[in-house]
Amino acid sequence: MTLSDALIPAPEKRWPAALVAAFLLQTAGALFWAGSAAERIANLERTLASDQAAIARVAVLEEQIGTMKQTLDRIEAKLDRPRGP
Repeated sequence: MTLSDALIPAPEKRWPAALVAAFLLQTAGALFWAGSAAERIANLERTLASDQAAIARVAVLEEQIGTMKQTLDRIEAKLDRPRGP
């Protein structure tokens, strides 16, 4: 009995085609999912930017309405004052 007969033969280093195909499909699916997620995030960022502009306009309008209310209160106070003889 020689030394080469005593050694256990090394397993074959080939990968089955189905395993390679499964890896490729999983990789493609992960890349597709990542691209889809990136597009959704970009869409949300664009929506957020437009919402921020609307929020700023609402804040300006609130300030203007507050000023108009103060002016209206002063006018009403002047109208409610009794007039002289």
